[in-house]
Amino acid sequence: MKKRALTLLEIMIVIFLITLITGAIGYNMRGTLDKGRAFRTEQAQDQLYDLLMICLADGENIDDLAKSPEKCLRKQGLAKDPEKLVLDGWNQKFIISVAPGKNDLKISSKALSKYQKKMKKTDADIVDFEED
Repeated sequence: MKKRALTLLEIMIVIFLITLITGAIGYNMRGTLDKGRAFRTEQAQDQLYDLLMICLADGENIDDLAKSPEKCLRKQGLAKDPEKLVLDGWNQKFIISVAPGKNDLKISSKALSKYQKKMKKTDADIVDFEED
């Protein structure tokens, strides 16, 4: 039997299928990366809040903590790299503000809020069908 070489059309079809599969996998990876960033942001918020509360308990001024948390964390020696600690999963700086009671801090992330709104919108688009 003679070996038959692949035709140009067959090679093009194989390349098209590989591209199609790669595109589908790449699209799904973006959603997974966003979930990971959201998780990292939530964990970092909790950790940063705890460390700032330790600084507050050690006598730091709450307004100074909100304005420059890196300075207070470095001064207390609580974090190895305070500059990275104040960044969320999207590498944007956390928004730290003094809560209305003046004895608590509120830590938020614009990128996380945007992601949560986007996810809430997509969840609202899903319709559950019930059988009668």
